[in-house]
Amino acid sequence: METAVRSRAWRAILVLCGLILLGSAAELRAGTLLSPGAGVLVRKSAEPFGVFAFAISSGSLRQKWSALKDKLDDDMVQLALCDGDRDNCASPAALKLLAIVDQARARDGRARLGETNRAINLAIHAANDGTDDVWSSPLATFARGAGDCEDYAIAKLAALRLAGVAAEDLRIVVVRDARAGEEHAIAAAKLDGQWLMLDNRRMAMVRDDATRSYQPLFVLYQSAVMKYVDEPVQVSMAVAEAR
Repeated sequence: METAVRSRAWRAILVLCGLILLGSAAELRAGTLLSPGAGVLVRKSAEPFGVFAFAISSGSLRQKWSALKDKLDDDMVQLALCDGDRDNCASPAALKLLAIVDQARARDGRARLGETNRAINLAIHAANDGTDDVWSSPLATFARGAGDCEDYAIAKLAALRLAGVAAEDLRIVVVRDARAGEEHAIAAAKLDGQWLMLDNRRMAMVRDDATRSYQPLFVLYQSAVMKYVDEPVQVSMAVAEAR
C-alpha cells in the first residue's frame, strides 16, 4: 500500500515538473500556472485574451509584418528627430502625429491610452485597401489621412511608444469578428496587469475579456508573429493520481 502511494505521488510530481519544463521551453512571453479547480492545472497565457500563442516563421502575415517592421523603425527614427526639433521638421505627417503624442504625454495611465485611441480614431479616415491589404507605416498613414484597421493599430503602437509606454506592454492583435464575419486588427496595451483594446471601431476602450465577439487569431509583438491556439493547455492531476 505504501509503495503504491509513493508511486502515485512520484507520478504526480513528474507530471508537474514536465508541465513546468514544457512551459519554460515553449513560452514566448511569461505565462503562469493557475489552479482554478481541484486537481486541474491550467496554463494561462500572458498575451491578450489569455490564450496561449506560439511563434510562426512563415505565412503571408509574417511576411507583411517583417516588411512593415523596417518601415516602422525608420518612421520611429524620423519621429524622434522631429520630436527633438519641431521647427526644422520637414514632415507634416510627423508633426500631426506628434501633436497627438503631446496630448497623450500630458496624461497618465488609462487616460493616456484613451487619449491616443480617441485622437487617432478621429485623425484617420477609414478606407479599405481592397484585395491588396497594404500595411502602412504610421507616417504613410498620416500623410494619406486614411487607412484600414491595421493602419490605425500600427499608428497607435507608434504613438504610445513615443508617449512613454513600454514596448513589452504593447501588441497588435488580429481577431475574427464574429458579428461582422471578417478579420480585424486592433492595438492592445497592458495597464495594471490587464489588456485594454484600442479599437478603431469604438472610442471607448474595453478589456480583452469583454470583447465577446472577437476570436483571437494572431498577436504581433516587436519582431514576432504568434498564432493563438484554441484553448489553454490543461493537464488533469486527478487522472495522473488515479493511475
